[in-house]
Parts: sequence; structure tokens; C-alpha cells
Amino acid sequence: MTKRARLLALYLPQFHPIEENDRWWGKGFTEWTNTAKARPLFRRHYQPHIPADLGFYDLRVPETREAQANMARDHGIEGFCYYHYWFGAGKRLLERPIQETLKSGKPDFPFCLYWANQSWSGVWHGEPNRMLIEQTYPGDDDHRAHFDAVAPAFFDPRYIRVDGKPLFAIYHPDEIPDVRHVTDLWREMAVKAGLPGLHLVGTSFDQAWKPSELGFDAITTFRLPPRRPWVSRRKPLQWLRQKYAETKGLPTIYRYQDVLNFLSPEAAAAAENYPCLIHAWDNTPRSGRNGLVFDGSTPELFRTVLRKTLEIRRDVRSEENIIFLKSWNEWAEGNHLEPDLKFGLGYLEVIKEEISRQEWDRENPAEG
Repeated sequence: MTKRARLLALYLPQFHPIEENDRWWGKGFTEWTNTAKARPLFRRHYQPHIPADLGFYDLRVPETREAQANMARDHGIEGFCYYHYWFGAGKRLLERPIQETLKSGKPDFPFCLYWANQSWSGVWHGEPNRMLIEQTYPGDDDHRAHFDAVAPAFFDPRYIRVDGKPLFAIYHPDEIPDVRHVTDLWREMAVKAGLPGLHLVGTSFDQAWKPSELGFDAITTFRLPPRRPWVSRRKPLQWLRQKYAETKGLPTIYRYQDVLNFLSPEAAAAAENYPCLIHAWDNTPRSGRNGLVFDGSTPELFRTVLRKTLEIRRDVRSEENIIFLKSWNEWAEGNHLEPDLKFGLGYLEVIKEEISRQEWDRENPAEG
């Protein structure tokens, strides 16, 4: 019998001004700053992406957060997975949206946290050697403080769980010194706090990565092709396109239809390997000619990726049938499910239709 998939959309809480971004990039800077100033860099390049239904919103506005939740729920998404920034020594950034969500109890929509444990530099803006804030790991006292800071979210009734355990994802588990010790520490603290434990998900770009060896319950993987791919000369047209792009100073360009298999999970992936699906990508608003573009992404092409993934995981039990969607609102990476003026609700409608199709299959199993 088909098990219903749990679709979790990664969520960027950057769309409100903060003191640090004002200082680094100018007063009032948010992700909209890069999004709105983007321009086409080659023929038929789709830029800029202009938001439709939700507009150029500010995440300090409760009505915006409520509208986002309603839109996601109406299209088959179970919850948001908020990027969470803890840089060590108690330093947090962009925490306001989730803190206000916790305090107000609204929106009444499931959520979890994804620790984006990486340093911030100017790489997005063509300044790779400019360090803005460094990710650090001062030691056990800081790990304890980190757990205490996020524990209120774990106890929230809206928090996403697997077998009753709060799901917490980490972007770079391999960069945490003695990460197995840290995961053991956190699990111990969770039990002492009255939780049944934690469901820890590590991100890796190596699908052979074994989560249990480092104290994790699951792995999520997503892959982007290299910025300057090696292309066989046996494919002369593709090779010529690459050389043309390099000589003209263009970003790296892939046709989305050419990378569908690269982006899809492997058929033999284990149940604890949670796919992370990329429906579109174009980070030239941030990186300009150093960016990467999936040219020609459409809702219908994404349908093939989503349908294949749902089919691959059709026998995974519901609790673990988790699929991450990258992402809900990374606008300056051209990576947003939120509607824009070109596709409207197209990507969300595909998700809704494919989930409904899966539901129908579950309720009407084929007779053998």
C-alpha cells in the first residue's frame, strides 16, 4: 500500500532587515534587494523573478506568515523547515520570524528547524574573501546553550516529529568537531528535558554517507552540478555552448531537462535517505556571472522529478516518508515555490496534484 509522503519545504527567514545586514550591505537590505535588481544575462534568461500573490513581503508581518502557511497547506505541503543560524558563543541571526511564531502560536502550521552551520562570506556578492561572520564550535557549554535555545521549539505542539521525536536537521554535520559526541549529548539532554529523544537528520552530498555512524537517524541529500562542468567532446554542441559561455563571461548554464536524472534520488536509496528536490535554480541575482542556472525549468518538468520520487518511496512507512523541497522562498537563488508573475501557482499546483494522485493510488490499490 502506498504511504503518504511528508513534504517539508525549506524556508529562508531572511526577508526582514537586521542590524548586521544593514552594516554589511546597506540599510534595509534583505533578499529582495538582490532579487529585484537582477537582470537577464543571456538570451531568454528569465530574470528578474517578481513575486505575485504574496508580493515583496516582510516577515515581521504576522499576516504574511499566515498567508504563507495557508498557501503551503492548501497545496499538500506538511510543514516548513526553517533555516536556523547559530554561529557559536550564543550568536544567532534571523531568528525573529520563528521566535514570533513560537510566541504567538500562529500560524497553526507544522514546522521544524534546520541548522545552517556555515560561515557567512561575501561569496554571494562576488566577494568570496570577505568574511562576514564565522561559524564556530566553542565546545560543550556552547552545545548545551544551543540545545537550551531551541528546546522551546521542540516542545511546541506544531513541531514536526518522527515517531514522536522532534526532527532537527544539520547542514554540515562533518564540520562539527567530534559530532558523534555532540549528537549523544543532545539526545541525553532531550531525554532529561522530558522529550522521547530526537530525530536527527544530517545533510551530505555523498549518498553513501552512513548517518548512524555519526549519531544521526537519517540523511538528506541534494546535488548541484559543478559550476564549470567537464563536457565530453563527443557532444560537440554541448561542449561549444560551454566554451561560448566561458569566453563570453556567462554563468554556468544547464538545461533543467538535462539534469533531471542528476536531481532525482536513486531508486535503491534506503528509507532513511530523505530526498531533497530542487525544482528550479538560478543564483545569478546573488552571484552574477559566477552563478549557476537551470535554464528552462517548468512546473511540468518538475512533475517528472516529484512523481519519480513519490513512486520510489511509495513503500516507505509514513513516519519516515519525508521529502524535503528546496525551497519555499529562496528568491535570489531562483529557488522558490511561492508564486511569481511567470508561473503563478504552477509549481504548487503540481505538488497538490501529485499528492492527490498518490492519495488516490493509496485508496485504490491495483488488484493483483
